[in-house]
Amino acid sequence: MDDARHGRYAYSALPDRPVYDWPGGRRLAVYVGLNLETFDFGTGLGAELAPGGPQPDVLNYGWRDWGNRVGAWRLRDTLNALGLPASVLVNSRLYRDCPGLIEAFRARGDEIVGHGRTNAERQGTLPEAEERALIAEATAILTREEGRAPAGWLGPWISQSRVTPDLLAEAGYRYLLDWCHDDQPTWMATRGGGKILAVPYPQELNDIPAIVARKETGRQFADAIVDAFDEMLEQSVAAPLVMGIALHPYIVGQPHRLRPLRAALAHIAAHRNRIWLTTAGAIAEQIYAEASRDPKGL
Repeated sequence: MDDARHGRYAYSALPDRPVYDWPGGRRLAVYVGLNLETFDFGTGLGAELAPGGPQPDVLNYGWRDWGNRVGAWRLRDTLNALGLPASVLVNSRLYRDCPGLIEAFRARGDEIVGHGRTNAERQGTLPEAEERALIAEATAILTREEGRAPAGWLGPWISQSRVTPDLLAEAGYRYLLDWCHDDQPTWMATRGGGKILAVPYPQELNDIPAIVARKETGRQFADAIVDAFDEMLEQSVAAPLVMGIALHPYIVGQPHRLRPLRAALAHIAAHRNRIWLTTAGAIAEQIYAEASRDPKGL
């Protein structure tokens, strides 16, 4: 493989692709990606509310931990009130660290997506054998707890090595979320002649880049969600699109951010008769089903 090229997919211009519908004749699929994450105390990676001091960084650790203790439950109530499904991106150690948290979203019928072991680490920096072991450990725990293997994966910190898609396909995953290169699902080649599906995951409509990195307010983030939705709904007349919204409880679960977020999600929910409110996994399965009916079509 040319080191300057990934070799996973070829260039494809959106206007040149086949036009198809999502279920019910809809053209815009919308899903919420809710990140439920755990962090190590006194070490490892973690988003920061304020510049961290020497470890243990209690200020930022406590801010993140608040998300699992308080913010996640407020977001659950918001999703319940609006009748919105979610793809819940789960660090496997949460079953140990926050008993009852993932179970509450399982009870809603949400999709449980693999998200590594903990967000205190990146997988893309590991040697291949260690990365394979990380995927295997997280997958085994989610499979045991949920009674079935997760179909999708998002690496902690959107971290991938050059072989991550290969390892995920070999571990039985059907789709990944790390690549944000398109507004439609994309087939990615894997070694041995295999493939895995990349489902669009947002980095613009994602509260960490928006609020932590770009310092947007909660209301600016909510306005961006509404503007993106309205524009994509219009654009989807010409082509089927996927709109994801990536949320983290310790950020948008905060009361001053939750209120404008709730209004933005309500705006989307009010259009439920025109869109497909769904999960990332259901989007992937729809593409797999279409490909099985017409292998050359998608």
